[in-house]
Amino acid sequence: MWLPTNDDLVYKLLEAAQVGPNDLLIDLGAGDGKIPIAAAKNFGAQALGIEYNKELASLAGRNAQRAGVADKVRVIHGDIFKEDFSKATVLTLYLLEELNAQLRPSILAMKPGTRVLSNTFSMADWEPDQVIRAGRETGYFWTVPAKVGGTWNITGLEGMPFVTVKFDQVFQRAAGTLAFQGQQQNLVGVRLEGAQLHFSYLNQDKLLKSVKAQIDGDRLSGEIVGLYGMHDIQQLPVKIEGRRLN
Repeated sequence: MWLPTNDDLVYKLLEAAQVGPNDLLIDLGAGDGKIPIAAAKNFGAQALGIEYNKELASLAGRNAQRAGVADKVRVIHGDIFKEDFSKATVLTLYLLEELNAQLRPSILAMKPGTRVLSNTFSMADWEPDQVIRAGRETGYFWTVPAKVGGTWNITGLEGMPFVTVKFDQVFQRAAGTLAFQGQQQNLVGVRLEGAQLHFSYLNQDKLLKSVKAQIDGDRLSGEIVGLYGMHDIQQLPVKIEGRRLN
């Protein structure tokens, strides 16, 4: 079954994901090509649509020609469960919830920071980062989170040269504890934004310090930053490094 996506919702979804010329948008279940065409025409992105219905895929190609974006948009006849969409920086879907559930493991395995947009149907217990409404229509926006769960050795935290940090993670939600010289504390404000990790801790002087780090597989690197963006209170950047143990 195919239903076209509401034009206002298409624009609001792509706007929320900050789609731009450096993006590759892949639309799963592309239908008549409305979303890839809008991404190319209004936001300058390269776009690929995957459509199971051969006639609709052909129609989408003709629509891209008529819209003047055939150089940016390609719609193929294919099976979304067999085609490779892992290179997308933005992934769009208008699929039933059970199909979203089947695709979810593959989506969560995509590069951290990949933006995911869905018309009408959610991802079950994967809470969206944003709910987007256009009239009576509803869409959802997620950012694929890095995998941070596990035990890490981190060096460079101010006042604590070598610590063990354990993170528990459910999708983009995380919590953590820090152990140093037999003492343990709960981390404050742990959050994931794609591959970027934020948390705060108390140093040995009981001062709250804020960390921003980039996750790269089993490694992290970053620095201690001014709290809540107040970079002026941090004289020199204090670099940190980390390695996941398990």
